[in-house]
Amino acid sequence: MRNKPLFKFDNSYARLPERFHASVYPEAVAGPTLIKFNGPLAKNLGLDLDEDDTGRLAAIFSGNVLPPGAEPLAMAYAGHQFGNFQPQLGDGRAILLGEVVDAGGIRRDIQLKGAGPTPFSRRGDGRAALGPVLREYIVSEAMAALGIPATRALAAVITGEPVYRETTLPGAVFTRVAASHVRVGTFQFFAAREDIDGLRTLSDYVIDRHYADLKTAENPYLALLERVAGRQAELVARWLGIGFIHGVMNTDNVTVSGETIDFGPCAFLDEYDPMKVFSSIDAQGRYAYRNQPGIAQWNIARLAECLLPLIDADQDAAVDQANGVLKRFGERFQAAWIAVFRRKIGLNSEEPGDADMVQGLLSAMHEGRADFTLTFRRLADLASAQAAGDGKADEQARLQAEAAFVEGFMPWEKAEAWLPLWRERLAREPSAAEAAALMRSVNPAIIPRNHRIEEAIAAALNGDLAPFNRLLDAVQVPYEDRPEFAAYAEPPRDEERVLRTFCGT
Repeated sequence: MRNKPLFKFDNSYARLPERFHASVYPEAVAGPTLIKFNGPLAKNLGLDLDEDDTGRLAAIFSGNVLPPGAEPLAMAYAGHQFGNFQPQLGDGRAILLGEVVDAGGIRRDIQLKGAGPTPFSRRGDGRAALGPVLREYIVSEAMAALGIPATRALAAVITGEPVYRETTLPGAVFTRVAASHVRVGTFQFFAAREDIDGLRTLSDYVIDRHYADLKTAENPYLALLERVAGRQAELVARWLGIGFIHGVMNTDNVTVSGETIDFGPCAFLDEYDPMKVFSSIDAQGRYAYRNQPGIAQWNIARLAECLLPLIDADQDAAVDQANGVLKRFGERFQAAWIAVFRRKIGLNSEEPGDADMVQGLLSAMHEGRADFTLTFRRLADLASAQAAGDGKADEQARLQAEAAFVEGFMPWEKAEAWLPLWRERLAREPSAAEAAALMRSVNPAIIPRNHRIEEAIAAALNGDLAPFNRLLDAVQVPYEDRPEFAAYAEPPRDEERVLRTFCGT
């Protein structure tokens, strides 16, 4: 007999006024089967669940069984989608079961994606297909392992029912864990309705939940804008550091907590191209790799517009203060970006020419069509070889590491010319060994490469989950060289390249 609840729910968002959300229950599915359950995450969340009771887990995480204490709801929000404002979007295929407080004292949302229609479904079926569910599971957990703030994957379930898109596909439900699901678009929902009381209630809620230290700020709402802007600047800088392209940076996909959310047509760079776009729905390249910082600033400008009535009763004064935040966004991003890339080339100290050095490498990578992840990892290998010593064997290892680095470029002349500049700069660091260790700690050997994700999805659609599980094992320890996963570090062959990724809606 159980003496404690499965989930220790404490549902703060459900206690907000009715216009913030709509009560909705998951629709039962025919034959749920558990694909994956994240036991360590469940333990951290304080969930009292038996990992071996897969039938029970499948029932809960498909929505067939509602845990006691859950108050399922769909959140209301608006958003700019590719620059076009939609005054009402909301959770069309997501249902927030409730909130728990994790082992670190952080409140976490537990949400089902694909559990049936909601009042915000806009004629959609509210369901998810197996492929997008597996993609989100893999990328969520890879981002967490890479140290990037992101929503997490708690479970994935096959529903036993088909969903109908361009073709008939197996249905699935994904369980997402987030610090919260409040978005820039949530603020836009109330601003579009000129609901100042709703904006104030939402802002106070976000401050209380995420930024409690701002309660005593001279202007808490301006401070909130500043904090959210800072989090986004740092997040996008970290995305660029791992070659990540979100794909759909709409305002309804931007959390105010600073977590990466919604892994639809996202992708990782293979060869470096700053204008690279994968998303099939981004025809104009709005969310290309190098455009992401500017779009993040644009999104923060939309949040600023929402908060103006709270920042100052004098609109001109409010605009001036908000513009100051937007200006500082650019400065904050540049500082975060160079900090990320300094570490990637082994620099702990700061010198004025460091940004030019990084740009020189990136230029060589672009011209030489060098693989983004592999280039930085091989540079880390070279740094390790240089730090090893001056013996004959060490010199041979250094030459081999240098050759491996340069051979990743075609043409290779710019890369070869860049290396002496890097060595000269690295020599001014206090410790070559520490620089090499730093590089190995921030330049992953393994990322969830696009072709590997597609390979795992294709196999799963044919009933084989082994490639999915193997890839998941590989990406969860990204900074170590593990011989058994060496193939996952390799870039795709020409015939394996993924040119387009697709939204799972």
